[in-house]
Amino acid sequence: MASSTPTMNHDGPNELVPDADKAARPSLWDQLQEWGVMLEFASTHLSKDLVDRWPAGDGHPVLVLPGFLAGQASTGHLRTLLNRLGYDAHDWSLGRNYGLREGMDDKMQALVTELRERHGRSVTLIGWSLGGIYAREIARAVPDHVRQVITMGTPFRGNHRATRAFRLYQLLNRNPLNEDVFSESARISRAAPLPVPTTCIYSRSDGIVAWECCTSLPAPQTQNIEVDSTHLGFGFNLETMYIVATMLAQPEGQWRRYRRPGMLTPTTTSIRQST
Repeated sequence: MASSTPTMNHDGPNELVPDADKAARPSLWDQLQEWGVMLEFASTHLSKDLVDRWPAGDGHPVLVLPGFLAGQASTGHLRTLLNRLGYDAHDWSLGRNYGLREGMDDKMQALVTELRERHGRSVTLIGWSLGGIYAREIARAVPDHVRQVITMGTPFRGNHRATRAFRLYQLLNRNPLNEDVFSESARISRAAPLPVPTTCIYSRSDGIVAWECCTSLPAPQTQNIEVDSTHLGFGFNLETMYIVATMLAQPEGQWRRYRRPGMLTPTTTSIRQST
């Protein structure tokens, strides 16, 4: 397990932040445990009535960005849930996510701007894995259009090689654009906290990316929340979805840190919050 470095939280108390620079990619055994996504998927579908008791939405637009090699279908369950709660959830409209391509930044920013203008309200960005890196950079580029950012298993800090998908990503992205993505200056920039409210959801059970890399440095409106989930299951995991629903339900401009309930369901483990 990576060591933790004490840093000063802007709220006052010391907070232990894991050393993401020394993080190692999950083991092959950890990766094999990703089969647990099937149990998460089944549990969610058996708990549909539970969602009706979750905080209701206010109709604001939510853009959901998929992970590496994933596309519209992968975020379908989460978007359906958000629409059911009362939000206007959208796919990123760029098909399967093979990595950063020329013009993608402009297209994603244009979509967020269009949603902002159509609804007259700022947009929540939810990014799963690599999609969370995109979400964070959109928020840096157009912060006035972004209500908050929620990432799920997104390795935006520290050792960018600490993922089981790194070699495949390199293979599919041999171009000058992605050489810049892995530069030291880009790595430092990605790790900086965002200018908008941010929730970083991570799991020590993640079998694809190092959990340490999915946590943020302290900032006034930034929190790291631990759940018990596989990497492939974030979009189906009950703990994760409840946190998302709770954070989305907060009135705009009144962001507060998540406070976990004593128990979500009789069969759901309590959520471990790191901040």
